[in-house]
Amino acid sequence: QVQLVESGGGLVQAGGSLRLSCAASGSIFSINGMGWYRQAPGKQRELVARISGGGTTNYGDSVKGRFTISRNNAKNTVYLQMNSLKPEDTAVYYCKIDILRPLGSVDYWGQGTQVTVSS
Repeated sequence: QVQLVESGGGLVQAGGSLRLSCAASGSIFSINGMGWYRQAPGKQRELVARISGGGTTNYGDSVKGRFTISRNNAKNTVYLQMNSLKPEDTAVYYCKIDILRPLGSVDYWGQGTQVTVSS
């Protein structure tokens, strides 16, 4: 099985920074992509950032220029550097990895970490 452990969430003032980490362990053959999603109360989960197996990155429009996703393949870890945080960034942040299996790709989700940005 595969487990994802997230860390780095917390409380920060507007304009501050946080760095989230998500480390995957278990029966990993190949990670196709890694990403971060967030969900605020009463809202649907939305894409924050994604990095493909080839290193191509995508960001949600609301975080472009402020957040940076990166990956350490040797450690099966994905990071999200969040700068210039705004109160509207407050949400539970989830990491996701796509792992290639014989019958196709399988998604795995982290447990979520709370990010709260105060004004």
